[in-house]
Amino acid sequence: MKIMVYEARADELAELRAQGKALDVELAVSEAVPSLENAALAEGCQGVSILGQGRINGPLLEAWHALGVRYLSTRTVGYNHIDLVRARELGIRVCNASYAPNGVADFTVMMILMCLRHYKQAMWRGQVNDFSPQGLQGREMKDLTVGIIGSGKIGAQVIRNLSGFGCRMVVYDIRKNPAVEDLVEYVDMDTLLAQSDVISLHMPLLESNRHMINRETIAKMKDGVILINCSRGELMDIDALVEGVESQKIGALGMDTSEGEEGIVHEDHRVDILSNRNWFYLHQFRNVIMTQHMAFYTDAAVTSMVACGIRGIWEMASGKDCATELKR
Repeated sequence: MKIMVYEARADELAELRAQGKALDVELAVSEAVPSLENAALAEGCQGVSILGQGRINGPLLEAWHALGVRYLSTRTVGYNHIDLVRARELGIRVCNASYAPNGVADFTVMMILMCLRHYKQAMWRGQVNDFSPQGLQGREMKDLTVGIIGSGKIGAQVIRNLSGFGCRMVVYDIRKNPAVEDLVEYVDMDTLLAQSDVISLHMPLLESNRHMINRETIAKMKDGVILINCSRGELMDIDALVEGVESQKIGALGMDTSEGEEGIVHEDHRVDILSNRNWFYLHQFRNVIMTQHMAFYTDAAVTSMVACGIRGIWEMASGKDCATELKR
């Protein structure tokens, strides 16, 4: 069996070799982001494994199918970059990756703390030998209400992490998670928006929740609210975020992922001219922390994602149960 691995990063290579050897699978490896122009790299392969920078649309899927590809894995938890409907129509089976929630949950708490303590501004001042504390007075977590939107694996781990800080936690989810129900208060969305000092998103991106943070929902929030997004960028309307920061309705933003990040994150653009005005305008505010979609990026997570990417294709092709197959 042969698998084409797109978007291979240097930190994935050791685990890719280990999985190929363990499963007796031949791997063709490229740093290229998948596109119609390089679809032919998958010629002779039964499976293709990708990350999240390419748009896996109908024409690309059709090109791969014509080359004999029948299995697709994304070495990411999110899969909104794949046209699953067209994949199913073509008979291409798809799986995603999984990893323990600890890395993203830890990163989320770090983001909350950095926003609460004005770390970005403090760091900038220190770089020019300005060590004055004026304007840097923070708030303590024990005095705050933190709203968690989504209490699945990652949201639940964030709740566990925050439980030691003594803050009140309110949660919105369509289903209650019994594993953390005794640590939080489940409320409706409007109550969460109105009562939370900090709001953190932990949901997959679906058509039903795209831009769930928008002008209308921001208007329902407390003045000076802190918003954290270590989930999916398009859950938040970037135009509404810009307006919220400018009006000071939003007190701080901590974002590891944001709308319009495609083609920006995970690349070195120091000598490039990039045209995404809203993204860069938002990036320059003193109270906005934007990292390069790295909350997931730990040694344990990379190992798990690569293993899922290769083993998932092998399992589907071998008639075995694949725990991460996207069947609906």
